[in-house]
Amino acid sequence: MNLKPAWLGAYPSGGVFLGKLIVRGNMPLKGQITISGSKNSILPIMAASIMSNEEVVLTGVPDLEDINVMAEALTTLGARIKREDDVLIIDSRSISSYEIPENISRKMRASNLVMGALLARFREAKVAYPGGCNIGSRPVDLHLKGFESLGYKVNAEAGFMEGKAVNIKGTEIMLDFPSVGATENIMMAASMVPGTTIIRNAAREPEIVDLQNFLNRMGAKVKGAGLDTIRIEGVKYLEGVQHTVIPDRIEAGTFMVAAVITRGEVCLNNVIVEHVQPVVAKLKEIGAEIYNCNAGIRVTGSRNLRAADIKTMPYPGFPTDMQPQIMALLSTVKGTSVVVETIFDNRFMHVQELRRMGADIKVEGRVAIIKGKKYLEGASVEATDLRAGAALVLAALSAVGESEITGVYHIDRGYEKLHIKLKNLGADIERIE
Repeated sequence: MNLKPAWLGAYPSGGVFLGKLIVRGNMPLKGQITISGSKNSILPIMAASIMSNEEVVLTGVPDLEDINVMAEALTTLGARIKREDDVLIIDSRSISSYEIPENISRKMRASNLVMGALLARFREAKVAYPGGCNIGSRPVDLHLKGFESLGYKVNAEAGFMEGKAVNIKGTEIMLDFPSVGATENIMMAASMVPGTTIIRNAAREPEIVDLQNFLNRMGAKVKGAGLDTIRIEGVKYLEGVQHTVIPDRIEAGTFMVAAVITRGEVCLNNVIVEHVQPVVAKLKEIGAEIYNCNAGIRVTGSRNLRAADIKTMPYPGFPTDMQPQIMALLSTVKGTSVVVETIFDNRFMHVQELRRMGADIKVEGRVAIIKGKKYLEGASVEATDLRAGAALVLAALSAVGESEITGVYHIDRGYEKLHIKLKNLGADIERIE
């Protein structure tokens, strides 16, 4: 491993890039790509790394803006980080603070995950309310209730969440909703709390399982991730380890839809097929052909696709992070489709932009009714959030004519070198900074 010789005293985080993508569509994608490591998995794992007073080595780490922000948050605490290619080394021995400032928390939703890790190690934490994509209400009350149940005194005022140990001990926590973030945060906080903690109605996403595996490699005692009940036996000390992050199931799903919407054929490597089954099942219902190939899957589009109804649900249901992309596809499929969004209350911001490209979509509350067209038309559109940006890129790939997509920095948060991967599949796409 040829790592950079010097530690990064303050990990460099990028700013808002005023770039855009130019896409000339109506061309089938063909070829194969390798899916990057999971954004939604590496972020909580990076947070959990500071629970150890030893060096942690993470591999399969994608080059994303959200990861830069999380690294910036950890270095603000005093951690030292260095990176070479997809390897990230985090040394938390020099951490001297338990506070994440507002200017960093506002950049990313996952910044609140550091709170559980700080409480576990230092018994105290102060984190500004997080930012992230404006896709609807994502309250942190479940996180705070969980910390209180463990025996932490919690205050949430003046834009900050604060926690301090008072009488911490294992307990039983029932989540009102299977929140991924709350499940992860409570898992981390409880891993070093004396006694046994049981989380009921826990989130079941694959990223929860990956976090459990990472914690257990460090010496934690966590069981049940992937099910709705997680049991945690508190330990006093966690060791440094090496861990490889799982593949990104949302990136995989996005490229699967890219193959179908362009009526192309793409083989995706580095995919855990079980993690993308909800998307596989729905694409097959729409008319795509999907088979196993090498270390992944092959997806083939068809000229005879059909409409379908979608309802987003917690895992193992259809993921909300794939809803905008599948809506772009259904806009090009003959017939009427219905999409119901049950997770976020503001996740139809891409609809207005898709309409600029000729899509026929009507929204009533959390329900979108899509009347598919033979083709979309190129237009100037703006990515308003991460997955909306991906949906617009997919729509532009299938559209007749040229599209200009601004707000590219949203896409950078969750897709590693998206335009380069698409270009390698034959897309006519370029990025202009």
